[in-house]
Formats: sequence, C-alpha cells, structure tokens
Amino acid sequence: LKIDIKNYKKLFKYIKNNKIDTIVHLAAQAGVRYSLKSPRLYIDSNINGFFNILECCRYLKIKNFIFASSSSVYGLNKNFPLKEDKSANHQIQLYAATKKSNEVMAHAYSYLFNIPSTCLRFFTVYGPWARPDMALFNFTKNILNNKKINVFNHGKHARDFTYIDDVVSIIDKFIKKPAKSNRSWNYKNPDPSSSIAPFRIFNVSNGSKIFLINFIKEIEKKLDKKAKINFLPLQKGDVLETISSKKKLKNFLKIKKPINYKVGIKNFISWYLDYSKKKW
Repeated sequence: LKIDIKNYKKLFKYIKNNKIDTIVHLAAQAGVRYSLKSPRLYIDSNINGFFNILECCRYLKIKNFIFASSSSVYGLNKNFPLKEDKSANHQIQLYAATKKSNEVMAHAYSYLFNIPSTCLRFFTVYGPWARPDMALFNFTKNILNNKKINVFNHGKHARDFTYIDDVVSIIDKFIKKPAKSNRSWNYKNPDPSSSIAPFRIFNVSNGSKIFLINFIKEIEKKLDKKAKINFLPLQKGDVLETISSKKKLKNFLKIKKPINYKVGIKNFISWYLDYSKKKW
C-alpha cells in the first residue's frame, strides 16, 4: 500500500489494523548530490518521516524494528576498513547527517520504550530495480544511448559495491533476530554500535574496494561498447572511498560468500536490457 511516511495518521492506522509487529524501514529521500540541491526534502522524509515510524513503533509495541542507514555516515573517517565501533561523527553532507540523526533518534526510542532496533549501514547497494539516479543504472543507460557519462573526481573514487541479493538475504536473517540489550556494555568505554538498550549497528557490505573506473570498464565489457566519459573534478559532499569491515556481521550471522561485482554487473545488465524492452 502506498502511504507517504510523512502522513502519520495513515501510517499508524495501517500498521495497527494489520497487526504488524515487525517493521523493516527502507523508505527515505536518498542520494548524496541531490541533498545539496533540495535539502528540505531530506528533512521532511528522513527526519519527520522517520520520527513518525518511531512513534508507530512506540505506541504499537513493535517487536522488531530494522532500518536503513548508510556508509555515508562515516564522513571524514578514513580509518579503513570502516568499523561500527569507531567514530561516525563527521558527516559532510545533509543526506549523511539525516541518516546519522536516524541512528541517534532510534537509540533514544530503543532506550526509552524498549524497542528492539537494528541499524544497517548499507554500502553502495546496486543491482536490478535500482534507483535510476544510481551510477550503474545511469552509466548503462547513457552508454547504450551513445551519451556521455559524468565521472567525478576523474574516476578515482572507490566504493564497496554491495549486490542487492546479498542485502536482501541479510535483512531476512535480521527479521528472525530482534536486537537484545548488551548486558556487558561498558558505560565508561562505550561502543557506539551496541548499547544497554536493545539497539545495535551493523555494516552491510561486500567487503572489497572497487575503483569506479574499473567498475565502468566492466560495464563496457558486458555491453561490448565503449563509454564516452566526461571526467569532472570532485563534487562537494562526495566521499573519496569506502571499504567496510564485515567482521561484526560475520561473527553474528552465518552469511554466504558475497556476489562479485563482475557477476553483479552482468546480472544488472541482463535485467536492464529486458526491462528497457518492456512497455510500462
């Protein structure tokens, strides 16, 4: 059912009437660059909308709350690989700031109202049915249509690309494992990824760093077509690179070997070629 998360009354009524006890919250105004152009949309959806979800969790006694955060929250942190128990306090654009705010808000509600809350920091998720503003979708479309692709920082970006099937599998496992209080949590040396409240944070990633230029070369290879590249300088708000530690996630869940980015690109292009033929 399509309901705007800013509409608290409709949201509350739907959850209550359907006796929902688990919420996986993935709705948000996403994208780093767009947050520089339309910041108010991020406050409306990611702050006010998220607050509405928390209020539903509070009054409807939700037993398991899972929500999406982002690798963007690590901001200026370059202590690679990025770990959940390290600093994430220096965001460099509003999108990341709203996601960090969500983490703080969720912890407060978890502590006050005993809401089991799991925060998942996603690292550059890609694959079939991706947002059309994402790099892989945009690059594939433009290359096929003989249009130039804009590549910022002259292609020197690096990302921890995470395939959608891996993400879905991990979310599914967390649905069966609500957060619990960490009774050994240390007040004097607090771990930001855990709490005396039923709250926890996990990175969700592939665990490997791929340079953007290599990502583009793989798209070209799979399409059997060269890209027309418009190299541009670093854009304000962009993080130069991300690479995530998977240690905490591996220790908590039994997860399969992640899908290699070359396979992921192949799967996406196969889907895209089929998708673009259909009349919607």
